[in-house]
Amino acid sequence: MKYLLAILLSALTVLSGCSGSGEGERVSSSSVSSAPLTVGLVFDAGGRGDRSFNDSAYNGLEMARSRRGIDFLFAEPDGQGSDREAALRLMAVNPDVQLVIGVGLLFSEDIADMAEEFPDKKFACVDYLRTPGVPIPSNLAGMVFEEKKGSFLAGAIAGLVTKTNTVGFIGGMESSVIRKFQSGFTEGVHFVNPDATVISGYIGMSGSAFANPAKGRELALGQYGRGADIIYQASGASGLGVIEAARESRKLVICTDRDQEYLAPGFVLSTMTKAVDRAVLSVVESVLDGSFAGGTAISYGLADRYTDYVYNDKNSALISSAVHNRVEQIRADILSGKIVLEETTGLD
Repeated sequence: MKYLLAILLSALTVLSGCSGSGEGERVSSSSVSSAPLTVGLVFDAGGRGDRSFNDSAYNGLEMARSRRGIDFLFAEPDGQGSDREAALRLMAVNPDVQLVIGVGLLFSEDIADMAEEFPDKKFACVDYLRTPGVPIPSNLAGMVFEEKKGSFLAGAIAGLVTKTNTVGFIGGMESSVIRKFQSGFTEGVHFVNPDATVISGYIGMSGSAFANPAKGRELALGQYGRGADIIYQASGASGLGVIEAARESRKLVICTDRDQEYLAPGFVLSTMTKAVDRAVLSVVESVLDGSFAGGTAISYGLADRYTDYVYNDKNSALISSAVHNRVEQIRADILSGKIVLEETTGLD
């Protein structure tokens, strides 16, 4: 079992948030801590350093440490993510940890079981996938995002900007959540450009599909070779390979989760952002403030720009003001209910 800082965790040592240099600070479990809360976070496949989903969750803990003075632990499952349950358990049995967070939909079943087993602990799961007909434990907060709506906006951008009338989608693990990205993107493309072709592909069927940049690059080069001039990727660390392919092919890519323009300036058309960092911060603050919403699925969406797209001075040369205005109107129409998106993927 490969855990980041596993020895520290098993020794019940507290790792506080890392400094700007990236060096971990250690606080002995025998020391008296003034922190109001200690949080334990377990990364998804791809782990810390994916420059995407996991890093955003980690940044949320850094924000909470800076603003509210918390301490936190973090652990990283192996490449396949097969030891998620054991990593969660390390956090749950630690008497210093009051809130345990799992990052990613693949934690959903394990974290629900863990919440039942440890009723005195609080749990939260990013991209929580609820089992139909099964209530969410009262000490578990499911964190869900409006990926389909955000992806619809990404699709609208692609459909308006494409010059070849062919665009692509590359997902990480083929799953219900990632299919929302695919269906939202496809519907957004066709909403503004009914004649456009959308080519779609997935890295794989397991959690390791979010940690395979080489496969991401291979799929992207294939789609660019088939005429796509824009690819929307929702594939975690595998997306780094898609971005590399965009740079090699001198084509465009739309990223997800965190703005990744800095990885390929001039080739990142936009990013469909999921403010996982702000969402993690909000859950931590809810525990501190006594408003923790256990037993519910908390939605983070377009209204408060938890789900959004990037438009700024770094990509405005790629997205004209006319395109931006059209996409903003589409966003407003979604929020007002004028445009209604089905929550099903439409791909089943």
